[in-house]
Amino acid sequence: MNITTLQMFCLVVDVGSISQAAKLSYVSQPAVTKQIHQLETTYNTLLFDRKDGRLTLTENGKILYPFAKSIVEDFKRSKDAIEVNNKNYHESLKVGASLTIGEYLLPGFLGKFNKKKPNINISLLVENTPRVLEALSNGIIDLALVEGIITDKNLQVESIAEDELILIHSPDHAWKDRESISLQELVNEKMLWREPTSGTRLIIENFLREYDILDSIESYMDLGSTQAIKSAVEANLGISIVSSLTVKRELELGLLCETKIKDVAFKRNLWLVTRKQRFSKNSARAFVEFIKK
Repeated sequence: MNITTLQMFCLVVDVGSISQAAKLSYVSQPAVTKQIHQLETTYNTLLFDRKDGRLTLTENGKILYPFAKSIVEDFKRSKDAIEVNNKNYHESLKVGASLTIGEYLLPGFLGKFNKKKPNINISLLVENTPRVLEALSNGIIDLALVEGIITDKNLQVESIAEDELILIHSPDHAWKDRESISLQELVNEKMLWREPTSGTRLIIENFLREYDILDSIESYMDLGSTQAIKSAVEANLGISIVSSLTVKRELELGLLCETKIKDVAFKRNLWLVTRKQRFSKNSARAFVEFIKK
């Protein structure tokens, strides 16, 4: 048994499934299952039950979890302490960003920050919100900028900006000459979505659920990137709701059109997320101050 096995056990408990833990860790499901079995062999007991397709902790699993969590957290703190003492620790910065921020907003910020602090070596991880937050929790990155929903109470979250989500369609769509539509008119259209784990999608779904219209909308297609959605909308395959940051150029060139929804404004916060830790990099503190300004 090693620390990685305990980390994987905690991750499976936290996310509630082996498949999701495998996705977040970039390993196969059999690899995760093997680590769980190794842990069960070490403790000579079953740690999980599977009932009605759901994974639940056994009584012994419930006993082990807080100990495993404590060991993993102590390990992370020990790594932090050693890293602080290592040469060049404060001269590196690992930033994680969700797809919208990482592709459309952050590169400009990083370029300006690099001119101000040329001695800091910056690396950028761009993934969907759950994977970025998992990387942050595991100490792979120093801080995260995301637009999704954050539920982990062990992370410090601060709003740094506001973003508007807008309705887009093809220039050939029937709405092209209309200034606005009613929310109810969305049910007659084919909606193009990001993947189910996308932070943007979850926020849009919550908005539409509040207006009691989500279940009436036809979910026509799931696409794995905002660029794929923009191309599909441009081809008049359907409509979509996306961040205004991602379609500024296409709207200016007339490749896509925006139509307002009467009496509805889709807005969301962009979040700066950090771990609660004893040690903090000078580079991370400098970047946080730069972002806030």
